[in-house]
Parts: sequence; C-alpha cells; structure tokens
Amino acid sequence: MKLHLSPAGAAFLIFTCFWSAASAQKNSPSLHSTIPAGYEVMVLKPSGEILSLMGLIECPELEGAQHVSEGSKARIISASGDTIHKFPQRFSFRVTASLRKILLDGPVGSIMLPDDPHELLLDLKFRVRAYNALQSREIAAESVEMIGMPADVPYDERVYRISVSAENLPITDRLVIEILSPQGQVLTHFPFSLL
Repeated sequence: MKLHLSPAGAAFLIFTCFWSAASAQKNSPSLHSTIPAGYEVMVLKPSGEILSLMGLIECPELEGAQHVSEGSKARIISASGDTIHKFPQRFSFRVTASLRKILLDGPVGSIMLPDDPHELLLDLKFRVRAYNALQSREIAAESVEMIGMPADVPYDERVYRISVSAENLPITDRLVIEILSPQGQVLTHFPFSLL
C-alpha cells in the first residue's frame, strides 16, 4: 500500500517525527546520584542462613544527567548539557550484606562457607574491575569503610562503602564490583555501566 501525501502533509509528517524524537530525547529519564546495582540472595552452608547482598552506586555528579539513545552514538549528557566522556573521577559502591529474613527474592543458589555467618558480614572483601571489550584491569579502592552499626555491636546486617577513584576511565568501559568472602571466594558481583 502506498501513502500519498501532499507537500503540506509531508512537511507535517516530517515535523511530527522530528518533534517526537526531540520530545523523547528531552523526556528521557534523568539519572540520579544513587543508582541500584542489583542484589543476590544465597543460602550459606552448612549453617543454613540466608545471605542477601544488595549493591548501590553513589555518584553525585550523575544527578540530572540523561542517557541519550542513538544506537552506536549513544551518550550521556550532564545536567548542565555537556556530553560526559569519562566516568566521574570519584564515586562509590555501597554494599549491604544482611542475614535478616526480609527477602527481595528467594535464594538463587548456595555456597559452602563454614565460618560463622556473622563473622562473614564483618570481614567481606571487595574488588573493582574495569572492562573495555575483552581487556580488563583492577582498580584499587581508595577506601573501604563499614558505615552504620559499629563492628563491635552484634548485628545481622552490615553496610560497606567502597570509594573509587577512576581517573581517565572512558564512559564506554564497564565496571564490576566483586564481593568476596574472607578467603577470597567470589560471592557475587554487581555491574556499573553508563552506556
């Protein structure tokens, strides 16, 4: 079926397409300074305790930025309207490790961890990796701090902030934070990518 349009109709159709594309770009959701990174729920064996790990990205420079989807020319535009080419120099991952019974989802697997689960919460390790195509490199954390409840107070949940300095890291890279047991076993990982 052919569509026959008058010149005025064609001009209106072209205007409508451009206006719709501009509106979609203009109304794309803004990024926030905190971005969920994911969660994982697992059973610790032999204790039978349920461990929930939740990740969050904290990056104040991303507040109000927008993702503009244009296929291979996708980009991130800052709140001030500038194209962002590199990751903000400083940002942090916040990881919550909990033995509480409030679950987001059922356990997806189990892991052998003979240590006391409460001791595990106090001694988690973290590793940050940057991936560019098939190449990867480790990024040393600037600091790892336990926030919230002090370590000397018995508690079933611990929150960590892992601060990273990512100097000259292209926005096209993909970051992954790995959460490890005290023995170095990877429990799970959370990705952070903007494009």
